[in-house]
Amino acid sequence: MKGYIDDIEALTEGNHDFRRVLYTGNHIQLVLMTLAPGEEIGEEVHDGHDQFFRLEKGKGVIIIDGTTSKIKAGTGIIVPAGARHNLKNTGKKFLRLYTIYGPPEHRDGVIHTTIADVAEEHFDGKTSE
Repeated sequence: MKGYIDDIEALTEGNHDFRRVLYTGNHIQLVLMTLAPGEEIGEEVHDGHDQFFRLEKGKGVIIIDGTTSKIKAGTGIIVPAGARHNLKNTGKKFLRLYTIYGPPEHRDGVIHTTIADVAEEHFDGKTSE
């Protein structure tokens, strides 16, 4: 089968990894993320990538180019290419979300169990199919 079909809400809510790349196409990538209480993605800028976030569980803040907004389950966020951003878990429970990069940012199939496991593993041109 071409493409990706699954219950993204159930997968996101059941994810325990900091980062788990589920699907990589030529122009888009689907990634699950979980942030522990007090944890953050870390300030970053993707000059050539737009990014969409959807929170399924938890609460926190998103900072985009210096503007801070409170976020909670059900919130959708779009960060345009070139915007400095960071997402932080301000709650007492795990923050569970998925993110979509366009174009892909990470190597297909990458799993980082914790933020300490993160290594620079940028997209190498290999897709899921």
